[in-house]
Amino acid sequence: MQERNYTGMVFTKRLREGVMRGEITSSIRIWTSPHVKVGNRYAMGEGQIEIESIMPIGFPDITPELARESGFLGVLDLLKVAKHGMGSNVYLIRFHYLPPRATHSGHGAAVGVAGRATQQKRLQPKKSKEPTKAVAP
Repeated sequence: MQERNYTGMVFTKRLREGVMRGEITSSIRIWTSPHVKVGNRYAMGEGQIEIESIMPIGFPDITPELARESGFLGVLDLLKVAKHGMGSNVYLIRFHYLPPRATHSGHGAAVGVAGRATQQKRLQPKKSKEPTKAVAP
């Protein structure tokens, strides 16, 4: 089975400050397939966003309240930004922003479970490379 390449999320310039302040914690995306994975982290400004959930929804599920929660004035404002590619599947993505001091990857790539294990391995003290000496009985 081929592993998906998750590309992350880009926010329109006017929403970025709200995301980084933690005021915007959801996004509606219209994609052919998900570009993010639950639990992964993606670069956002100086920090990262961590994906909490991704749920397929329908266009009727995009309410004025959900649009405002996502940082838009209303549904039409959201759709003008969200509907720009070939995608037709609607996803509700919940996330939270991690400021630079809370991130640990040091790079902009997604950090999932495997990435966290790699980070933990990097934090382990290195083993000595000195050969062990045989002790005579």
